[in-house]
Amino acid sequence: MQNNQNTKTYDLEERTLKFSKAILYLCQKLPRNAINFPLISQIVRSAGSVGANYREANDALGKKDFAHRLKIARKEAKETIYWLELMTEVNLGYKEEMDKLKGECVELRNILSAIINDVLRGLKVLGFSPKRERHIRIRFIPELKARG
Repeated sequence: MQNNQNTKTYDLEERTLKFSKAILYLCQKLPRNAINFPLISQIVRSAGSVGANYREANDALGKKDFAHRLKIARKEAKETIYWLELMTEVNLGYKEEMDKLKGECVELRNILSAIINDVLRGLKVLGFSPKRERHIRIRFIPELKARG
């Protein structure tokens, strides 16, 4: 898809990759100490998982699998926000940069939530039980299936 003057298109795979790279660049700048070592390790994993799980979702076997993988990506985004909040507390000199990254991560989480909601609206779930999620029977609603 190309951009024209009135609309912007965003490649979410590219956006999540840029976000992960920005986290890596931030972590390279942080002081190496006993507090930052485990925080850096955790945030690099969770930030990278947002994009990795989104890419996996794009190769999903069906709508249910797609939604599941997106939920994992969203969970990783939430975790990344948590680590950014902790890192900000002990690296106040990088607060502005971390706040920008946190804002981007919140946007990614919201985008993933919107996609998940759209997918779930297109599915009619019968007999849902959170404890037995693998036994969910789904039926596609034809008019919504064509949208996705």
